[in-house]
Amino acid sequence: MTAPVRLNPAGRSAQRSYQDELDHGRFRIQCCGACGHNNFPPRELCPGCGSPDLKWLQPSGGGSVYAVTTVRRKQEAGGDYNVSLIDLDEGVRMMSRVEGVAPSDVRIGIRVRARILQQAGGALVVFDPLEEPAP
Repeated sequence: MTAPVRLNPAGRSAQRSYQDELDHGRFRIQCCGACGHNNFPPRELCPGCGSPDLKWLQPSGGGSVYAVTTVRRKQEAGGDYNVSLIDLDEGVRMMSRVEGVAPSDVRIGIRVRARILQQAGGALVVFDPLEEPAP
């Protein structure tokens, strides 16, 4: 984790700042300068203390699957995929997906590592498993 930096110029929303950073290959979460609470998703005020003193920090990228579901799609529509809630090591939870394994192999508790996926329409954070799924 790196030291927090301020990225929200006047008039630019926290969500826009977050997406701009992702589009430039940098994954960030917020940290409150007043109470030290880490925040995700991006906000304008700290949900812990209400302070506007939110800075951005680069998380370690490590986390664990908290919950997972498989979304079923026809093969011609891209096939099945998972939607997962990931608890980052910094204490925040985010919705994403785990890639590199079959959707049915994503299990609660597996360790994952964040990766930025660049795609048309904007970058997003996805996760890769750090361990092999149990048989």
